[in-house]
Amino acid sequence: MSLWTRLLEGGNRPFEPDSLAEPAMDGIECAPDPNDVGFTAAVVGLGAKLAMADGAVTDQEIMVFSRVFRAAPEDADNVRRVFNIARQTVRGYESYARRIGRKYRNRPCLLEGVLDGLFQIAGADGVVTDAEMQFLRNVSQAFGFSESTFRRIRASHLGPERDDPYQILGVPHDAEFKSIRAAYRQLMSDNHPDRVVQMGAPREFETAAHAKAAAITAAYAQIRTERGLLVRPD
Repeated sequence: MSLWTRLLEGGNRPFEPDSLAEPAMDGIECAPDPNDVGFTAAVVGLGAKLAMADGAVTDQEIMVFSRVFRAAPEDADNVRRVFNIARQTVRGYESYARRIGRKYRNRPCLLEGVLDGLFQIAGADGVVTDAEMQFLRNVSQAFGFSESTFRRIRASHLGPERDDPYQILGVPHDAEFKSIRAAYRQLMSDNHPDRVVQMGAPREFETAAHAKAAAITAAYAQIRTERGLLVRPD
């Protein structure tokens, strides 16, 4: 009997947040425990709630869910039925995310895989709405991921945001802090308003140079804050 059949037989019950197993495990694998129906119910619940975030669940979103989470072809009809049950009954998706986040806290690769799958579902119709992005950020936080980790995962699916502090400093999201500090210092040296003027740029460029230096400084301060570092001049 497949997990999907077992979920169907359980009706609405597996999708009640209180039905999920409490955390009691260790491990470093990237896979959930075998036959963990609670995990599967939580993932289906998250997928269904995300699909509803923009107001409608499309066939494309269900197809993407089935492909991302590797349901066998013979389970296709069951997946659709389970998904429809979940979208009607799931309440408080944060509870789902927190429960599996705690249970699999020592398997961050598994949790990141779930978030990757949710990003693919969100993008199934060609656009990720603000509501869907907030959903994804909330799930990431419930999984215990930092803001910088969320930015890295987001960028891997959608490309960097224009105001992404790592993009502004030209460093990868997983860069060591010493590399970030070096990039910041070099950019400030190259773009300091006084230096721009000294290099012969027209005076009218000075205003833009001040704005750019402010953006660089703000990006550096944001990264320090996200990484739990005291913000102070370097």
